[in-house]
Amino acid sequence: MNREEKHEVVSALQVKMQEFGNFYIADTSSLSVEKVNSIRRKCFESGIEMQVAKNTLIRKAIEGLEGDASEIFVALKGQSALLFSTVGNGPAKLIKALRKGSDKPQLKAAYIDSTVFIGDNQLDTLVSLKSREELIGDIIGLLQSPAKNVISALQSGGNKIAGIVKTLQEREG
Repeated sequence: MNREEKHEVVSALQVKMQEFGNFYIADTSSLSVEKVNSIRRKCFESGIEMQVAKNTLIRKAIEGLEGDASEIFVALKGQSALLFSTVGNGPAKLIKALRKGSDKPQLKAAYIDSTVFIGDNQLDTLVSLKSREELIGDIIGLLQSPAKNVISALQSGGNKIAGIVKTLQEREG
């Protein structure tokens, strides 16, 4: 691969990193071609893009991102597969599901909305992260909750008031 081709790969990786906003670095070494192809299919089904690249090219692409993500460089050893996703916890859930039969793929690192997670021990944390849509739904639910309580209280209170008025009218009449 000549210098121009390497520059094209680095540029393409940077575009994907910025476009998706989230990426995971996984170790798929020692997996058979059949298993890697199966992982690629499952990624495609889940809306995740998988790409294998040299660690030096991944490093250069990360260096071009806004902010400091240099913490992730320690994970760039051995074979590295990049998993790009718009949903922060999507690749973590996929990796966890794939690991039911074996210990691979291993999570090396993750970059989610400019936050870096290092090591396979972070997998459970990443799985439990809520997506942006889930967080927005939670906030809307919290905002609606007080209004629903007031309406409910007024409705139940209205029935009590109507019952009291009816009782008073019966007593007068």
